[in-house]
Amino acid sequence: MSAPAERGFATLAAAQAPLVSAPDGSRVQVLLSLQGGSMATFTLQPGQVSAAVMHRSVEELWYVVAGRGRMWRRDAAREDIAVLEPGLCLSVPLGTAFQFRCEGDAPLVAVAVTMPPWPGEGEAVRVDGPFGSGGLPSAGLR
Repeated sequence: MSAPAERGFATLAAAQAPLVSAPDGSRVQVLLSLQGGSMATFTLQPGQVSAAVMHRSVEELWYVVAGRGRMWRRDAAREDIAVLEPGLCLSVPLGTAFQFRCEGDAPLVAVAVTMPPWPGEGEAVRVDGPFGSGGLPSAGLR
């Protein structure tokens, strides 16, 4: 999902960023990448629910820019459902299962940084989540 890591600085207009489907079923706009991490936007349409997944080797920071929804997260110590709204920032540390859904009439859009950069196929592992199976049948899930 991520663009090749850049050497030096780069500039990218969102209109030129490739659109792909994430293993969880969300729409991803792939932005820029450096050696330490990659950036993308994740979008769910009204009523859409992602598949619940856990990443094998990456962790993420999310910042909600539009829409409303909820994100479930579970690690070895606790479980929580956060209300997503513009201006909210949250973390998905390595080993955290998570699932998100869009509530309301507008798409849910978040900008996320993945560290290290998204490695590709097989990174996301499907898990059971509270919002049902969600997502789309998609390559990249195990």
